[in-house]
Amino acid sequence: MGEFKHILVVKFREDTTPQEIESLIKGFANLVSLVPTMKSFHWGKDLSTENLHQGFTHVFESTFDSLEGIAEYGAHPHHVEFANIFVPKLEKVIVIDYKPAAVQP
Repeated sequence: MGEFKHILVVKFREDTTPQEIESLIKGFANLVSLVPTMKSFHWGKDLSTENLHQGFTHVFESTFDSLEGIAEYGAHPHHVEFANIFVPKLEKVIVIDYKPAAVQP
């Protein structure tokens, strides 16, 4: 089946403190140990020099074995609990699920 990526690109609300963001990132990363279908988690801040980020500041990437795994993650009680804390701290979010594909020569 391969692997599937679940990407969030977010802009936190202005009133979200750096300490809150750090805590949210740790909580997001902790989901890997709580949600069996979530295989890995990576995150980062926008570093682009092109200034095309449209205010989005952070990227969160989770890896799954299947689209069904992403759906199970979305409904998992630990994810739902975390999302109830995370989402209210966001001003904007884009969510993309995809299966990485290699360019064929």
